[in-house]
Amino acid sequence: MPGVFVTVLVPKFVHIDKVELSLIKKGDYLGMLLMSLFLGCLEYVLEEGPRKNWFGDDVIVLCTWVSAVSGFLFLVHAFTAKEPIVDLRALAIRNFGIGSLLSFITGIGLFCTVFLTPVFLGRVRGFDSLQIGVALLSVGCFQLIALVAYSRLARVINMRWLMVFGLVCFGLGCYLYVPLTNQWGWQELLLPQALRGIGQQFCVPPIVTMALGSLPQSRLRSASGLFNLMRNLGGAIGIAVSSTMLNDRLNLHYERLDEHVTAGRPIVEGLLQQQAARLAAIGGDTLNAGHAGLDLLHTLLMREALVLTFSDAYLAVALCFVVALVSVAFSRPFGLNVPPPDAH
Repeated sequence: MPGVFVTVLVPKFVHIDKVELSLIKKGDYLGMLLMSLFLGCLEYVLEEGPRKNWFGDDVIVLCTWVSAVSGFLFLVHAFTAKEPIVDLRALAIRNFGIGSLLSFITGIGLFCTVFLTPVFLGRVRGFDSLQIGVALLSVGCFQLIALVAYSRLARVINMRWLMVFGLVCFGLGCYLYVPLTNQWGWQELLLPQALRGIGQQFCVPPIVTMALGSLPQSRLRSASGLFNLMRNLGGAIGIAVSSTMLNDRLNLHYERLDEHVTAGRPIVEGLLQQQAARLAAIGGDTLNAGHAGLDLLHTLLMREALVLTFSDAYLAVALCFVVALVSVAFSRPFGLNVPPPDAH
């Protein structure tokens, strides 16, 4: 319903420029087709790859080839066409190129944390949807607080410093997820999520200003689509990599933990005997009680391996923000007291 409401009112009250029907004849339809094949197949590969063992599935292989070929042809077309659908040459403008990279990284941070945290709470803690929603509520609350603070600070502080502050908070918030345990709930998640919510609000608007503000008006239309695409592409790739890590690193951590759980170790024998005795007293079946003890041990190992795997995924996301902070050092000044780009 809100979408229908916006769709009806925007054409009536928002007047940016006049409709030019003559542009229909000049549309870059070949570029649209190549870009659709490239991104559509790429999105499918990234989303379905972790679940279908990547190149072990014929459809994944086919989509990979289609995406690779159409992507190459799209790049060739974008650099040779007179009026391409996407202005890739805009990436040569320093602030726009760096802004696009930062948009890609913030997309990784936004989508990966939203993906990883509910999965962790569901698989490790066994939370239901309501408990997960309550645990994640703090992010939105701190975003609202940061929105008010940002709107005031942006008037007196250069956006570049606000962006650095936001990236630091966002990256630090992701890093504070790393020491998580199987007992983490909303209390332990409060500080990382607070920093993530504050960081998101402080870094995203300056990134948009830095990237799109560096472009002359004549190039803004075609390049803005590329900028918006980078965030979604970063999220898609980030989630695909995170899903792959949850599969591969889980096996690695389970095998490493299993090496230390050997017969004869006092703590292992004590756990098995305690569980066997408790279940034998309840059910009276000593053989099945022994098997139940082994099942419990397997469950404990799987849980701890999952915790370590999620920790690795959060660390990988946090390291992306180190790259973001380094790239900011190469950007040109923008924001307060900085003249707009040349119109040519």
